[in-house]
Amino acid sequence: MQSLHEQAKKIIPGGVNSPVRSFSYVGGTPLTIAHGQGSHIVDIEGKSYIDYVGAYGPMIVGHSHPEVCAAVNDAVSKGFHFGTSHTLELGLAQRILQHMPYLEQIRLVSSGTEACMSAIRLARAYTGRSKIIKFRGCYHGHSDALLVDAGSGALSCGVPSSPGVLAEQAQHTLVATFNDLSSVEALLAQHGSDVAAIIVEPIAGNMGMILPQADFLPGLRHLCDEAGALLLFDEVMTGFRVALGGSYALYPVLPDLVMLGKVIGGGFPIGAFAGRAEILSYLAPVGPVYQAGTLSGSPIALAAGCATMDIIAQPGFYDALAEKSARLTAGMADSAARHGVPLTTVYAGGMFGFAFVDAMTRYMDFSAATRQRFITYFHAMLSSGIHFAPSPYEAAFISAAHTDDDIECTLVAHGAAVHIAANALDAI
Repeated sequence: MQSLHEQAKKIIPGGVNSPVRSFSYVGGTPLTIAHGQGSHIVDIEGKSYIDYVGAYGPMIVGHSHPEVCAAVNDAVSKGFHFGTSHTLELGLAQRILQHMPYLEQIRLVSSGTEACMSAIRLARAYTGRSKIIKFRGCYHGHSDALLVDAGSGALSCGVPSSPGVLAEQAQHTLVATFNDLSSVEALLAQHGSDVAAIIVEPIAGNMGMILPQADFLPGLRHLCDEAGALLLFDEVMTGFRVALGGSYALYPVLPDLVMLGKVIGGGFPIGAFAGRAEILSYLAPVGPVYQAGTLSGSPIALAAGCATMDIIAQPGFYDALAEKSARLTAGMADSAARHGVPLTTVYAGGMFGFAFVDAMTRYMDFSAATRQRFITYFHAMLSSGIHFAPSPYEAAFISAAHTDDDIECTLVAHGAAVHIAANALDAI
């Protein structure tokens, strides 16, 4: 893999097409994967890994699921793309709105970044205001207005914002603290009449995985209503990952717009934003807000999405997924406690997180000790055939394809890796 990576670095910046795939945080050579099946991926050297990255979320039914493959093959045989409407667009839209009935209309796009960027433009047009409030550590894609104090890959690479984002664009993005309503209130007190929207991951998955405290999402809804701003839920990661109805099934707070991605495409590039018809009516061609995409509604992505949605809608699917997550995270926490290592774990449906800290309630800068423990732990797990993201800022994902044996093997490897990480401070 090292030789191939060195070749890639000569013609691809960093040898990767997304910074989150690099090993810049943990060191070493990034994986190059040859194929995946079920809960496993296999690298080009033939080593198999139990996969908890799942392409960063969409592989909820596992890699190369036969029903999804059959749907994709059928779609491919009929044509790759047409630049026109087709029946799968309506089919996927109906499936999504069936399980999120508080949403009235939806626009399909090609990525989560595009969905969030378009939703912000729509919110500004609808309210006639310019500023937005986001939360430090939440990542909503790499569009200019949102690449301010972003999480995930930006944090892992030590670039919490990016050169190339103009000051006059960034000045309209206000930054608050997740799970801290007072920080939002302070911004609204100063800028409330010009705030178009508050955008938030209802369950944060790009600064580790952090659940909202009981009053946080209801508080945001109340503050938006008072200020005349829209509430935007970025569920590109959590939508249909944590529950069939997304975060609303766990935290019944109604947003004005929801952004989706990942799971609704079954592993193919896709995004969507949805909300009240009154707001969506501002979109072209019926309204003045321009948004377009030649590849929006790709038949291949929608075929995979429809097949995936039909599988996850089966009774008991999410109960089984949550049970696996609960068993895995509880075992990880118990093992760390026996070794005297601080480890906090959390899960919702098929999404889980862990960090070598005593609590996870808001964005944190990891200490040198925490960083070194994660790096040591990551490489120990990878050597044992367990694939986690190469960053402590990323959530992890479990799929329907993960077996009891997978979980047991993971916990055995985890115990050994935690034992090694317990002594990692000597390396600082």
